[in-house]
Amino acid sequence: MNRTDYARSRLDGSAMVVLTVLCMCWGLNQVSVKLANQGVTPFTQAAIRSFGAAVLLMAWAYWRAIPLFRRDGTLCAGLIAGALFGLEFLLIYWGLAYTTASRAIVFVYAAPFVVAVGAHVFIPGDRLNRVRLCGLFAALAGVILAFSDELSLPSPRALIGDAMCLGGAIAWGATTVLIKATKLSRISAEKTLFYQLAVSAAMLAAAALAAEEAGVFAATPLVLACVIYQTAIVAFASYTTWFWLVARYPASLLASFSFLTPIFGVVAGGIVLGEPIGVKLLGAVALIAAGIYLVNLPSRR
Repeated sequence: MNRTDYARSRLDGSAMVVLTVLCMCWGLNQVSVKLANQGVTPFTQAAIRSFGAAVLLMAWAYWRAIPLFRRDGTLCAGLIAGALFGLEFLLIYWGLAYTTASRAIVFVYAAPFVVAVGAHVFIPGDRLNRVRLCGLFAALAGVILAFSDELSLPSPRALIGDAMCLGGAIAWGATTVLIKATKLSRISAEKTLFYQLAVSAAMLAAAALAAEEAGVFAATPLVLACVIYQTAIVAFASYTTWFWLVARYPASLLASFSFLTPIFGVVAGGIVLGEPIGVKLLGAVALIAAGIYLVNLPSRR
């Protein structure tokens, strides 16, 4: 039976648990990036992450006898997915040089709307209705509430960064839709991820060279631990799991859970970095939870 036959119209409990764990990993990743910036420049950090994860993925595929280089008609789609994946991180890391992290988070998490609209147009059976749209807006409102104190009127420089982060969100959403709508959804999650890691590693390394970054300038134990976390846990383990889910569940439902990531990032920042956690966080969590619930309600036919 083809794996697409197992596609579900709703997220079951196990998928929700896995998605929540992934969002926790990604939220902690925001903290690890900030810590690693103390010893590695941004593009170099992202390039190391992609390259290192690609090596781990090849070792995992070899051990599990998962073919990564067999011809299966996915090369074109895979290269496009890889280019979008690399573009996402280029724009987000570059945008953070112009705008604040709080503003960037709000714009990056426009990605679920890109996925919802793209899935509605390109993926049969993954339709966008009024209830799901209300759920997405509720979840986005939660993110905005969590970071509202930092969302003052932007300067022209900040607007440039905001636009870059929004572009990163579009690339992120487009990657998810492309994978779900093409043959990439019918191959192993490992090969789907390998396309993205390999292409993005080359793109990010080129960006680091073009920007004349200093690269690794303080390889402290903490910096190395953060880079290893981003490489092994986030870019290898969590992304492999994410693309496994993308092949089996509706893209728009999966994307709705990503709104939890910045909330986990705020909590992790408070615990690890001692950053303040406001009372509004509870309201933000409630809005995001309500939004996810609405998005995952069964469609009425």
